[in-house]
Amino acid sequence: MRLTEAATGVFTIAATPFLPDGALDLDSVDRMVDFYVAKGATGLTILGIMGEAGKLSAAESVAVIRRVVARTDLPVIVGVSSPGFAAMQALAGEAMQAGAAGVMVAPPGTLKTDDQIAGYYRTAAAMLGDAPLVVQDFPLVTGVTIAPKVILEIVRDCPTVVMLKHEDWPGLDKIAALRAAEAGGARRISILCGNGGQFLPEEMIRGADGAMTGFAYPEMMARVVAAHGDGDLDRMRDVFDAYLPLVRYESQPGLGLAVRKYILARRGAIAHAALRQPGAPLNAAGVAEVEALIARQEARLAALGLD
Repeated sequence: MRLTEAATGVFTIAATPFLPDGALDLDSVDRMVDFYVAKGATGLTILGIMGEAGKLSAAESVAVIRRVVARTDLPVIVGVSSPGFAAMQALAGEAMQAGAAGVMVAPPGTLKTDDQIAGYYRTAAAMLGDAPLVVQDFPLVTGVTIAPKVILEIVRDCPTVVMLKHEDWPGLDKIAALRAAEAGGARRISILCGNGGQFLPEEMIRGADGAMTGFAYPEMMARVVAAHGDGDLDRMRDVFDAYLPLVRYESQPGLGLAVRKYILARRGAIAHAALRQPGAPLNAAGVAEVEALIARQEARLAALGLD
């Protein structure tokens, strides 16, 4: 199954499970994939920034790819961002050979001009051959701002680019600009949005096709996308509001992954909340805060008739 411009729904950014000693926990990879599928994911994205990809060896990255792809029939996108094209090409080749649906590339922070950004993606697309390509637009982390006109140039020049992983902030006008350009004749691509789901209702209204983020309750994104598809915007916002305090808490820079892994372990998706070093789990105060937020969230969901 190859990724296309028609991709919609929820492509959950998957965590990478570790044992307490820092070793890969491949058994938890199976549990985690099953969990995401059961909670409404329509695809998975692995080895992303929040998947601790930079902490894995090349062999470990390949092991995770093979394990995830073997576990599910859902399309799997693999993050292959790298400072050099040779490593990117090698990992993308392994991913596509294993059965991945496509690969995702974030721009390196060395890119400073529009021409450099567009040129980088033209080169990346050429190096990656026919692999469907996702442009990761996350300036808060990469330091690279990709203007709508540059995205449109990349889409025009690179036929294998089929999706934008939109994570600009503020970025709602960017979605609207891209959709307006498409209405005027530009090639349409899928737009899935990140930022922990913080702006998902507004992003859907502006023209996004769904979410690509790792909030530990992927059913929230699935329910929001479904309600939007049904045209029930009040229900969409009610569902989103029920989860919003925990979305906010999980979005803390430097702490969000620890929160996410704590909740995933609590929900049985992974065996341990361990982060690979450098990285620390939640302390006792953080755990207490998360537990209080979960309890209040469960009460709000019950009032909506949701579990």
